[in-house]
Amino acid sequence: MNKDISISVFEVVGSPLCVASGDGQKVHDRLAAALRQGRGVSLSFRNVTTLTSAFLNAAIGQLYGGFDENRIRELLNVADMESDDKVLLRRVVDTAKWYFRDPNRFEEALRSGMEDEDGDS
Repeated sequence: MNKDISISVFEVVGSPLCVASGDGQKVHDRLAAALRQGRGVSLSFRNVTTLTSAFLNAAIGQLYGGFDENRIRELLNVADMESDDKVLLRRVVDTAKWYFRDPNRFEEALRSGMEDEDGDS
């Protein structure tokens, strides 16, 4: 049986500032490796003071392009996250699920929304 692991975002990034997608990619690579092995992961955000959607998209959002939603829910546990960051994570996850369900439709909706905004000026 595969042993569950714990990943500290602070330790992977080396900073309390989790803002860059490149740093999120480092976290993603570790998460994806563990999920491929069927290992449960506790992802700790202890000591993280700043978090952006770009970071979370890279770290967690893109998992939905390579793994089944139920598998992610079963194996990934997010810990030590501030409540406002949980709201941001929920938004990132919802958007990722929508995107990976139908990328072409998502892109078309995004383009259409941007054209509407341009026409409002």
